[in-house]
This record gives sequence, C-alpha cells and structure tokens, in this order.
Amino acid sequence: MNSPASAGNPQQVPTWTLGAVGFVSFFDRFGTPPMLLIMSNDTGLDVRQVVQLFTVYSLLYALGQPLWGVLSDRWGRHIVLRVALIGVVFGSIASVLASGYVALLIARGFVGLTVGALYPTLLTLIGDTRIGPAKVHALSDLLAYSSIGNAVATLTTGAIAAWLSWRVVFGIVAVACLALLILLRHVRAPRPERTSTAKGGAFTKWPLVVYAVAFTEGVVLVGILTYVVPALQSVGVSVALAGVLGATYGLGVVVGAPIMRVLSRRFSRTQCMVWGGVFMVLGMGASALSATPIPLTITAVCIGLTNAILHSSVQGWATEVSPNARATTVSFFVTSLFLGAAAGTFVTAGLADAARFGTIFGIGAIAGLGITVFASTAHARWVRSTATS
Repeated sequence: MNSPASAGNPQQVPTWTLGAVGFVSFFDRFGTPPMLLIMSNDTGLDVRQVVQLFTVYSLLYALGQPLWGVLSDRWGRHIVLRVALIGVVFGSIASVLASGYVALLIARGFVGLTVGALYPTLLTLIGDTRIGPAKVHALSDLLAYSSIGNAVATLTTGAIAAWLSWRVVFGIVAVACLALLILLRHVRAPRPERTSTAKGGAFTKWPLVVYAVAFTEGVVLVGILTYVVPALQSVGVSVALAGVLGATYGLGVVVGAPIMRVLSRRFSRTQCMVWGGVFMVLGMGASALSATPIPLTITAVCIGLTNAILHSSVQGWATEVSPNARATTVSFFVTSLFLGAAAGTFVTAGLADAARFGTIFGIGAIAGLGITVFASTAHARWVRSTATS
C-alpha cells in the first residue's frame, strides 16, 4: 500500500534544496543566543526581556510541531513548507522593523511557530520520496546541512550584530527564505489521501516507542550537549574560543555523514544505532574522566558523530513506523526530542550551577549506554514484527 504522500509519485525535491531549508531553519534557531546582550544594549530592554524573546520563540517552535504535522498529513507537505517559509519571511521582516518589547515578542514568537514547521516537514518529505540507501544519504545530508547552519549561526551572528546590527541577521533569514520559495516554485505534489487510520496511526504501539527513544536521545544529545561551552568556560577558556570548540559538534556531524553512508552499506540500521551509541558513550566518558578542553572538544565531536549515525537512524525509523500518518508521527518525534532536552537540562541544572560538569557527562555516558541498548533492541523488535505481519 502506498503511503499517503507517496500516492501519485510526488515530485522529489533535490536533497541540496532540502539541505538549504535545513541550514536556514537551524541558522535562525541558533542565531539569537549569541546576540542577546547586544540586542539588550541596542533596544534598551533588560537581558531578562531579551531572553524572554528567545524563550517564546522556542516555546512556540516546540508547541507548533503537532499542529504542523496534522496539517501536513491533511493538506500536503509542500503546502505546509511554503506556508511556513512565507510565515518566516513576514515574521523576520517584522522582527527587523519592530522597535518595542511587545512587537518583538510577537514577531519572534511567530517566527518560532513557523520555523518549527520546516525541519519535520523535510524529514517527512524524505520519508515520502526516498527509500533504502537514498533515504539514509538524504537524512545524513540534511543533518549535516542543518548542523552547518547551527555552527555558522553560533560563529557569526554575534559578530554581525556587533559590527552591523542584530536586525541584519533577521533580514538575512527573510531574504534566504524568499530565495527558497523561489527555488520551490516549480515543485508540485498531490495532497495526501485522507485515511480513517491516519490520525490514530501516530499513537499506536511502535510510534509511541519511537517517541520514547527520541525523548531519551534529547536528554543527552541536546540537553547535555548544551554544557560543553559552559564547561570550557569554567576551566578558563575564553568565550570566543569556547564557542569555536563547542562548534566542533557541527564538524562531527559533517564528518559523520559520509561515515554513516559507509556503515549503512555494511550494517543494518539496528547495527548502525549501536555504532552511533559507541561514539556517544566514548564522547561522554572522555569529559566524565576529565572536563578539560581536549576531552570536552572530543565530546562535542563525538556527539556530532552520534547525531549523524544514531540519531539519523532513529529519524529514518520515525519516517517509516506509521506511513499513513507520517507527518504527524515525525512532528511528535521532534516534540519528544525537545521535551527530552528540556528534561535533561532541568535535571542537571543543579550540578551545572555547582560547576560539576564531569558528573553531568558521567551521567551522560551511563544514559548513553542505556539509550543505545533501548533504541537498538526496540528497533530490532520492530523489524521482526513488521516482517511477520
């Protein structure tokens, strides 16, 4: 049976175009934190208010995921992708023009809501239009492009804000999304067929297991990752150098993409999950033993490798576990990842406040081992269940 979105052979969006959308979405998502102090000085808002701008952005980014997933299954991936890009254009322009706290809060919240639709829709499109090795390659490439967007934002937006203006950063996002809309103007795809099982299919046994895996991944791969830069600063590394060393996470993802291609040709997806988990445990273990610059850099790189291998494997699983409700499933998968990240930082906040970063990474190593066993075992059981059904 064809999945809803694959019925009618939808036109495939080139991988590099999907990657460009991923780059821009992560550039916007990670571009604000380096500018917080500069925005505060320039607008006259206190730091707390500027942080609230990013908090509202992040909140609506996460809360909008299920909504976009349902709309994507109902209206089609390309419609949602275009609507979201148009929303980012207008929201970013409003961010450039806004002068007061309330206007900025509304503008940034709207951008967060619309940017949040982009990455899950890209994952769903890949699930709709690619199978086998082509899907593995597309997912790893998308993750690499997105991580580069993360790294570029981390390294450049603070400098752009200091030398020119923070408004220029939001203007760049608006122009980039407009260019992406032009690139997508000739791509057409039919609306997905509506089925009575589509909505409920996202909440059956195996999708719920995938959400649980994503939650545990979020605890370590997103939540604990945030402590790499603070840990570097706590041992005397300058803010600038700490940012550069922390950005080696992106290098790990980029290097991990071709490694994943090699592994996927030689091993099953379940086995690739185990390989990714090995990098996660080794990376966390290095900083657990010594939270100093070299081990912390190794941790950042290894988390990047883990994302390229383990996380991209779980992403592929998420696109297949419920084909009739693929977009809804992927959106809840992403939401679960964010919830896990929030839980990870919440649970370890006290340790971070006491600068006990070695302990945090030790917890990450133990959790990483558990995640690897959980993800690979659950996936193997799912494979067996689908083979016999």
